Amino acid sequence: MKVYYYETILGKMRIAEENEVIVEIVLDKLNYPLKDDYEVKETPLIKQVMKEINEYFNGERKQFDFPFRLNGTEFQNKVWNSLCDIPYGETKTYKQIAEAIGSPKASRAVGLANNKNRLIIVVPCHRVIGSNGKMVGYAGGIDLKEKLLNIEEIEINKVNGKI
Repeated sequence: MKVYYYETILGKMRIAEENEVIVEIVLDKLNYPLKDDYEVKETPLIKQVMKEINEYFNGERKQFDFPFRLNGTEFQNKVWNSLCDIPYGETKTYKQIAEAIGSPKASRAVGLANNKNRLIIVVPCHRVIGSNGKMVGYAGGIDLKEKLLNIEEIEINKVNGKI
């Protein structure tokens, strides 16, 4: 596994590639453990990922083009795939995600799956909010969740001529 670190507007970010597929994009402050067999190296794919993430930060990108792999349980993968269906600049509630994956009473489990997401921004767990419309439950902190949603809101407002 190849791993590289970048300073970003969100803090220090770690991007990991395994067998030419991205397996992790996390913030260093979350202290997710690394496998023992890794090499710190900026590969062409990791470099491309950071380029696309910077384009996202600048409001120039709404979806990502690089290959990635979800590494979770069957339930977690269902949740994360459902998150990928939330359009840029929109939000869904934990309950809506639970219903979308066929587990309508699993709102809390959806939240726990979001907390294990190792592909932040790409698998947009920041787009999931509480049923009351409030910002709740984000591993990176509510301020980070709001920052990501604001990036998307600003871009949508530009498109709609509001800015």
